[in-house]
Amino acid sequence: MSLDSPAPDTPYRRPVWVLLAAVAAIAVTARMGWWQLDRAAQKEALQATMQQQGAAPALSAADLAGDPAMAASQAQRRTTLQGHWLPEATVYLENRQMRGRPGFFVVTPLRLPTGDAVLVQRGWIPRDLADRTRLVPVTTPRGEVSVHGRIAPWPSRLTELGADATGPIRQNLDFAAYAAETRLVLRPLSVVELPVPANAGDGLLRDWPLPAVDVHKHYGYAVQWFLLCALIAGLYAWFQFFRPRRRAADAGQR
Repeated sequence: MSLDSPAPDTPYRRPVWVLLAAVAAIAVTARMGWWQLDRAAQKEALQATMQQQGAAPALSAADLAGDPAMAASQAQRRTTLQGHWLPEATVYLENRQMRGRPGFFVVTPLRLPTGDAVLVQRGWIPRDLADRTRLVPVTTPRGEVSVHGRIAPWPSRLTELGADATGPIRQNLDFAAYAAETRLVLRPLSVVELPVPANAGDGLLRDWPLPAVDVHKHYGYAVQWFLLCALIAGLYAWFQFFRPRRRAADAGQR
């Protein structure tokens, strides 16, 4: 045999590679299990924060954040705002779902008594499956209105090819571009309007979901990863230790 040729898979070499593969697989699966537990702990903390924010006193227009950092700390806080709708700046964000149905989020800025404005996610309307440009009529009251809602981040972005569209129907709404377009001084947040008797007849659905805190999903994934980790360890022990010894014992009895 040439010295340059690969050595055969001898009995004392093969278990080393098997051991290294098993250790690597056990380490990865155990790490994934602990990562899922950590994600569950983070979401439990988020849930507790959301409950505390929701139970805090409602904020007025004067209390609303003026910078992004403060806006993040006010998320999920209730608020009651007085102002005037600016219906000419209404945007319909498409490809949004509610109750499993496709449709639009209707967003309209509310001009506050201070002169600046806040974007209000007023509600949802269904999409016309035959003509996406045909919009369900939405009633927008004139004069001063009172809006009851909770503070939320700016509407989330969806994947879109090319530049953001303009016009009343859009996929996304960029904060800076929208502020420049409407020439409004906007607070760096939005308000999700909640259902109250005053807005019951405007044709909008307001079954807003809270941010997902699906903790049980992460616990389920963690259990799966730990079971896989235990399975790998058990299979390694069986094939490398118990099974060879059992075969040797059976051979000795013959």
